[in-house]
Amino acid sequence: MYKSFLLFVISISIALSVRAQSKSDSLRLRVQDIAKQANGTVGFAMMVLEGQDTLSYNGNLHLPMQSVMKFPIAITVLNAVDDGRLKLDSLIHISKSDLPETYSPLRDKFPEGNVDVSVKELLSYMVSLSDNDACDILLKVLGGTDVVDDYMHSFGISKIAVKATEYQMAQAWDVQFTNWTTAKEMIRLLDIAMKPNFLSKTSHAYLWQIMQATSTGPNQIKGLLPAGTMVAHKTGRSSTNDKGIAAATNDVGVITLPNGKHLAIAIFVNNSSADLVTRESVIAWISKEVYDYEAAK
Repeated sequence: MYKSFLLFVISISIALSVRAQSKSDSLRLRVQDIAKQANGTVGFAMMVLEGQDTLSYNGNLHLPMQSVMKFPIAITVLNAVDDGRLKLDSLIHISKSDLPETYSPLRDKFPEGNVDVSVKELLSYMVSLSDNDACDILLKVLGGTDVVDDYMHSFGISKIAVKATEYQMAQAWDVQFTNWTTAKEMIRLLDIAMKPNFLSKTSHAYLWQIMQATSTGPNQIKGLLPAGTMVAHKTGRSSTNDKGIAAATNDVGVITLPNGKHLAIAIFVNNSSADLVTRESVIAWISKEVYDYEAAK
């Protein structure tokens, strides 16, 4: 009798496992089909942070981050705050030479420089608005890109490289490829940064506040999700070269699911010949498929 019951339990467990495997395989196939529309390379990874449910596609490829690098930079700045090397309310003097012509709401507001701006406000410009000048000013305050690289590696995020500033990336097409990561490594970083004891309580709250306030890429991860879905994310996008190739259209972040769990997702669209609308749609549809898959559980 006991043996029969045990065999029954085992058979049910196997059936449930096969069913779960079948569903995840189906999701992976849908992601692959959507990715084909990019006419390039798509790197994707996801993880439900409370359950460690994972899935990836081209998850180990080294892909350019573009402004996604502002997420690890922000973490590095907040670590310096927690260590007492910086203060959120510390004022940084900004001269006109700190504001080269690039995408910069900060420069738009203070075109002549000669202004003092707090570290806290610079973080908001850099993350929420993806301000390039604010990014490079904070890198200068930190002591350069190597400080970010070294800090990431110090807690095990090894498949990442931050080697060039925004200004340097703008000088030559190939430079952007020196700032790279993998989709799976970015998921690991999101997972670590989401833990409430990784940064101080104040720094942790501020990081996720400015991520939730991100205004760039509204048609990417957030594009097809239900209205009101909480998404804390960071986008990154390159220009298009004279061959019609966009090196990077990226979005990474954490989606709050209806059950209160958190879905970390990273999508990198690399070397794509598709137009911007299509590239953003690829990110939006993959995000929706993963969201629907997890929300249905």
